[in-house]
Amino acid sequence: METTFKNKVALVTGGSFGIGRATAIAFARKGTKVVIADWIENQETMDLIKNLGGEAIFVKCDVSKDNDVRDLIEKTISTFGHLDYAFNNAGIEGIMASTEDCTEENWDKTIGVNLKGIWLCMKYEIPEMLKRGKGAIVNCASVAGLVGFQGLPAYVASKHGVIGLTKTAALEYAKLGIRVNVVCPGVIQTPMIDRLTGKKKETIEQFTNLEPIGRFGYPEEIATAVIWLCSDEASFVTGLAMPVDGGFVAQ
Repeated sequence: METTFKNKVALVTGGSFGIGRATAIAFARKGTKVVIADWIENQETMDLIKNLGGEAIFVKCDVSKDNDVRDLIEKTISTFGHLDYAFNNAGIEGIMASTEDCTEENWDKTIGVNLKGIWLCMKYEIPEMLKRGKGAIVNCASVAGLVGFQGLPAYVASKHGVIGLTKTAALEYAKLGIRVNVVCPGVIQTPMIDRLTGKKKETIEQFTNLEPIGRFGYPEEIATAVIWLCSDEASFVTGLAMPVDGGFVAQ
């Protein structure tokens, strides 16, 4: 077990399923105490961390709501005393529609969770990290934050915004001991991609064809990148927008 992470505290939003779940488990494997925030508790995730000898709590949270996020951070501090790492991962895909057909409701909800949610999390995470003079934040955007995708105007706009927000925060807190980076996953095998494809063979093939490597990515592969960005090995890295995909962004 690496001493770098042992007895540290990590917060993972959207931590019950998919990339968040894999990252929460990855932190726990390294001896980190984990706070999992989500709309729904996944008891399987909590049990697995416990079976690994890890320590975790679940906090129900809607990251688009100020009170929920403030309560989340207060619960984190009251339980574990401090906060060392944060993976702001909670996000939704919204409803597929063209720019002209995107509803105001869909726009507001998608931007609220994906962009406002990450801003609110950092708003309350950063003061706690400043108290310790050190911390690492990793936000989750998407390759859709680097390129455009037809039919997802709110999602694409939100993920582009996450990258800009990350770069701004990285500049603001670099000399204060807090590093802020963002991962940009490609097509990853998660419940979100299952919803987008409807698990239809033809649609899955269309998404797979976006990846030159010839397959979907796995949540654990994103978790590895997040853990590295939080580690001391990445001590000189801040403001990085890291694509974690099969390479189609580079085409």
